[in-house]
Amino acid sequence: MSLSVALNTAQSSLFAAASKLSVSSRNIGAANDPSATRKIALTATTADGGTRVVSITRASNNALYVRMLQANSDSAASSAMNDGLAGLQTTIGDPQSQTSPAARLATLSNALTAAANTPDDPALGQAAVTAAQDLAQSLNDASAIVQKTRAEADGKIAASVTHVNDLLQQFATENDAVVNGSIRGADVTDAMDRRDAILTQISQEMGVSTVSRAGNDIVIYTDSGATLFDRSPRTVTFQASPALDAATTGKAVFVDGVAVTGADATMPIRSGAIAGLTKVRDQIAVTYQTQLDEVARGLVSAFAESDQTGGGAPDAAGLFTASRGSNAVPPVFVAGLAGTIAINAAVDPSRGGAPSRLRDGGMNGAAYIYNPTGAASYAGHLDGLTAALNATQPFAAGAALPGNASVSQFATASVSWLEQQRQSTTGNLDSQKAVLSQATGALSSATGINLDQEYANQLDLERSYQASAKLMGVVNQLYDALLAVIR
Repeated sequence: MSLSVALNTAQSSLFAAASKLSVSSRNIGAANDPSATRKIALTATTADGGTRVVSITRASNNALYVRMLQANSDSAASSAMNDGLAGLQTTIGDPQSQTSPAARLATLSNALTAAANTPDDPALGQAAVTAAQDLAQSLNDASAIVQKTRAEADGKIAASVTHVNDLLQQFATENDAVVNGSIRGADVTDAMDRRDAILTQISQEMGVSTVSRAGNDIVIYTDSGATLFDRSPRTVTFQASPALDAATTGKAVFVDGVAVTGADATMPIRSGAIAGLTKVRDQIAVTYQTQLDEVARGLVSAFAESDQTGGGAPDAAGLFTASRGSNAVPPVFVAGLAGTIAINAAVDPSRGGAPSRLRDGGMNGAAYIYNPTGAASYAGHLDGLTAALNATQPFAAGAALPGNASVSQFATASVSWLEQQRQSTTGNLDSQKAVLSQATGALSSATGINLDQEYANQLDLERSYQASAKLMGVVNQLYDALLAVIR
């Protein structure tokens, strides 16, 4: 080997070791950044036997990264649903709570039985009216909570859409940097890390899939196939509802003009916070509201007064009315009825009524009086009301509960349904968090920065650097000796 070749070899080894040390230092500096991947200096042997760094790449594992994105989306969807169900759960409280509609209904049933056993005791009649008033109020409050939960979900969807649009703009900036840098042969590993971190945030809002193209370019699709990014970001739009009630349907989210949420969505997304929030707003809360409305309708129907004269007058609202001032008995499901149900003014002392009409009837006039003589010991109508409360009646299919049951059975089934939804979602969330943790850990192990490994690499590189420097010193001495001989 000539001295010039030896010198070139030593110099190239020295420069390569210096470059590798620089990359290792970058890794150590980014060790606390969870989005940073391990950078690797790739070397090649030159024709004269030297070594040079040809490019900087990064550790990657596409399969693990895709799994992490999916787990992130699934976990975000379940988390959004769990938060929504936690809000709905406040309508029934803990298992010992006596404030839920089902518990209030049981209290009313007991009060009616007590009043029927001692019909001449005005206090017991008043207690039954008070129990009915508490039941109506609990239905009103529960309905308000349901609509508040829906409105909160709607607002969170709007915030999520705004966030997605902002992230897509950030992604475009980093993707351009990656593609342009790749064309120039520049080190784009940091930009790729930032791009992946942004994509991870997008996946939390909605499920995504990606396709890689030449030049390290990436196309993003929703998990349903709608295009989110293809060389430029697509616009995600959503119109928040200023107010939501039981009869109002929330608006859909659109990606580049294609509906991805809602009953009419052509490409419905399946995961991510937006999917979870939409399910709370449009499915879970709506079903629970239907259950509450059907409990209210069942109460109005069970306590309705019928014409006692044989004149054929229609049934009229008795103890419970669909709304204040109304005496109609809804024959079918009425959206929002739980929010308007009230006790009849005819039995409400605060509005000039008499609790004795619960025993005697006549809330809708003389034709509806069950106890025309006003006998204090009359219990027939109270017994009839108790029987009607426990009688089987049909309920709407949209309530997702048995179609034929008593009002009490239906209200109890509603509590069980909500609790089952909450437990199922909580279980799914715990499972998905575990999967996300495992996927994140596996990805970090495969692509993350290990400080112990980096420090060990630096020791090896320092030895290599010292060896190359020593070789250069030896070559320099040989040159000096050769020049001395020539002189």
